[in-house]
Amino acid sequence: MQEYENLKVLVAEIESDIDKAEGGNKAAGTRVRKQMQQIKQSAQTVRNRVLELRTQE
Repeated sequence: MQEYENLKVLVAEIESDIDKAEGGNKAAGTRVRKQMQQIKQSAQTVRNRVLELRTQE
């Protein structure tokens, strides 16, 4: 499922910024918050796709 693969890529991309944010980098914290919003939207897309698959059966 392509939607899930996109979600995994987003999560992998955020890892370095999370480490920087934990170290006190405020700009990285801002990037993390923005990326988390994208992850939230992507997760919702995956949820909707799974629901579509379930209702097709």
